[in-house]
Amino acid sequence: MSFLLRPEALVQFWQTVAQLAIKVQLFPVSIKKMTENKKTKIGFLVFPGFPMACLTSMIEPLRAANEIVGFTAFDWAILSEQGSTVTSSARVVFQADAALSEAEGFAQLFLLSAPTSEFTDPTLSRGRLRRLDRHGTLLGAVSGGVFPLARAGLLDSAKTSVHWCYAAAFAQEFPQIAGTNEVISIDGRRITVSGAAAAFDLALHLVSDKLGQGVATEVACWFQHAIVRGQGVDQKVPTVRAESTDDMLPQIVREAVDIFASHIEDPIKVADAADIIGVSARQLERMFRKATGRSPLHYYRAMRMNAARQLVLYSNENMTDIALAVGYASATPMIQNYKEIFGIHPAADRDKINLFRVRKNAAVPTAH
Repeated sequence: MSFLLRPEALVQFWQTVAQLAIKVQLFPVSIKKMTENKKTKIGFLVFPGFPMACLTSMIEPLRAANEIVGFTAFDWAILSEQGSTVTSSARVVFQADAALSEAEGFAQLFLLSAPTSEFTDPTLSRGRLRRLDRHGTLLGAVSGGVFPLARAGLLDSAKTSVHWCYAAAFAQEFPQIAGTNEVISIDGRRITVSGAAAAFDLALHLVSDKLGQGVATEVACWFQHAIVRGQGVDQKVPTVRAESTDDMLPQIVREAVDIFASHIEDPIKVADAADIIGVSARQLERMFRKATGRSPLHYYRAMRMNAARQLVLYSNENMTDIALAVGYASATPMIQNYKEIFGIHPAADRDKINLFRVRKNAAVPTAH
C-alpha cells in the first residue's frame, strides 16, 4: 500500500524532520554543558578470585555512555588492597591502577570478591574503607563483595542484596544484617548488587541519573539489554529441579516453598505447611508432583541440602554446625542425605573446591 502527500503536508513533514534533527544534534551538547565539569569517578576494589563478569558489566555501560555523549562523564579505576595484580575467577589477570591506600576522589567504591575473600591486613584496610565513607564516598558491593564489606562492619544497618547461592552462608555469618533477594538494594549510603546482570542494570541507572534516560536507553540498545531492573525486583532463583525458576511455580506450591525456606533451621511438617496455606496435605502432594516432579517432602529436603552445600562451599563452619543450621540434630544424617543428593561427601566437596580457592592470588569459583 502506498500514498501521496499533498504539497503543503510534505513541507510540514520536512520541517518536522529538520526540527527533530536539530534537537538530536544539540542533545549531547546540552548534556555536555551541564555535566562535563562534574565527572563521576568510580572505584572497583577487586580481590583475588573476584567474578570478572561483574566488573565488565559495570564498566562497559559507562564506557559506552562516554562514547555516546562524546566526553568523559564517567571515569573509573581498578584498585587492589596493595596495588598489585589480581587474578579473577576466570584466571584473567588484572593490573590494579592503585592501592586502596591511594584511593581519593571517588564518588562510589564497589567491592568485588569471592565470598571467602579477606583483606591481607584487615585492620588497616577496613579502616581505610571507613575513612572513605566518612569523607563522602558511597560504598557498595557486587556479588560476593558483600562479604568483606560486611566483615568490615559497613553493612550492619543496610538492607543488603545477596546472591541467592550465597544467601545461607551470608545469613549464617551475618545474622544481624537484613539480607534481601532483590537484585539491587540502595539503602542510604550503601549500594549492593546480587550479580553481573544486576551490575549492568545498576550501571544503566547511574547513566540515567547523570545523563538522562535517553542516553541510558541507547546504551542498553548497544548491548541488546532488553530489560532494565531496579530496586524491588527479585532475583530469578532456580527450582530444585532447575528446569524453571521459583516465580514460575503455581501460587500454592510457591507459598509452600516460601514456608519451607523460612524453616530451614527449624523444619516444619508438610501437613502443617498445608494447613497454613489452606489446602490438604494430599492436595499439596499432587500439586508439588505436577509442578516439580517431586513430593513436597523430597523437595523440602533438597532445599535444606542446597542450603547445607552453600555453607560447605562458602563458609568455614564445621559439619556439625552446618547440620544444625539446616535442621539436623547431628552431622550423620545430614552427611548421608548430602551424599545421596550430590553424590559426594560434604568434606570431599569442600576439599574439591578448595583446590580453586584463594591461595596467594589464585582464583576461586564465584557466583555470576
